[in-house]
Amino acid sequence: MYVSRLGLTDFRSYPEALVEFEPGAATLIGPNGQGKTNLVEAIGYVATLGSHRVATDAPLVRAGAERSVVRCEVQRDGRATLVEIEITAGKANRARINRSPVPRPREVLGTLRTVLFAPEDLALVKGDPHDRRHFLDQLLIARTPRYHGVKADYDRVLKQRNALLKSAGFARGGADFRTLDVWDEHLANHGAELLAGRLEAVEALRPLVDKAYDVLSGGGGPTALDYKSSLGPDAPMVPDRDMLSAALLNDLARMRPQELDRGISLVGPHRDELALSIGTLPAKGYASHGESWSLALALRIASHDLLTADGGEPVLILDDVFAELDASRRDRLAHLCAPREQVLITAAVIADVPEELQGARYDVAAGQVTRVR
Repeated sequence: MYVSRLGLTDFRSYPEALVEFEPGAATLIGPNGQGKTNLVEAIGYVATLGSHRVATDAPLVRAGAERSVVRCEVQRDGRATLVEIEITAGKANRARINRSPVPRPREVLGTLRTVLFAPEDLALVKGDPHDRRHFLDQLLIARTPRYHGVKADYDRVLKQRNALLKSAGFARGGADFRTLDVWDEHLANHGAELLAGRLEAVEALRPLVDKAYDVLSGGGGPTALDYKSSLGPDAPMVPDRDMLSAALLNDLARMRPQELDRGISLVGPHRDELALSIGTLPAKGYASHGESWSLALALRIASHDLLTADGGEPVLILDDVFAELDASRRDRLAHLCAPREQVLITAAVIADVPEELQGARYDVAAGQVTRVR
């Protein structure tokens, strides 16, 4: 799988742009602020329907424009598929596949798969649990696009349940909790599906992260991934949907008094954590800067390996990564990435990119993209 053409209209800083790519490595070179990351952000948006830089779509629409359009031609198994997404801030987005409208934008998920690493990914190691939960959920959606709907349904139920907990807490003396019981069942059902998927993903990732970290760190490790659930200590941590749903219902009943006092849901996948360790110590708070970079990279490389094993190798995107690495880590990362079907790299100067990955070169300046070799 690779991106053969990217077209933009009023996306970020680009009134118009058209870039053609080939398999293999490609480097987008230019000073900061010239639009390199905007290009790979657009490709990532087609794959995930989200940006790795901002939480909402509004900043993706060029200032003064009503909407932006991203067109991406994807080559897979000798066939080309054109995906078009129209982004309108504050309104529902629209999408087409091979010029035909689809009922919902999420129908395009799976047409293109990407794994993107950016400096922000240090938050996977040093950041809050939310960052690691988001990482797992994005991997789930890339593996199985229906999880986009599962996550959306869970978030909707959680929002409704929290609102009900607040109102029931204020009127606790005379509240009718039958409605809350119904929302408990919804939360348990959607939560069990999401939790089971996360557990399966963590189990599959463990050996791949350890292998990638060993290469990137030059023999460091071992690493460990441990899923910490908000469920009680006796809950089954196995990807059995029925067992997990029952455990969630049990803990929701047990925690209801505390939830009513606080007005929030205290049980469910939204409270879980993915704990990362290097050797015998937690990575957060103990890993050095270099170890943190290596572990964050290992999580992305392992994700790429897992998606490849599932079928259909994703496009690997390295956004402004090499300037942050020492020479030995650069070379080891290049060795891991070079065999991939397509690797898109952004950098301020070509000297930051190992020769093994320089490939086709595009200069990016003042919103213009020019292929120079």
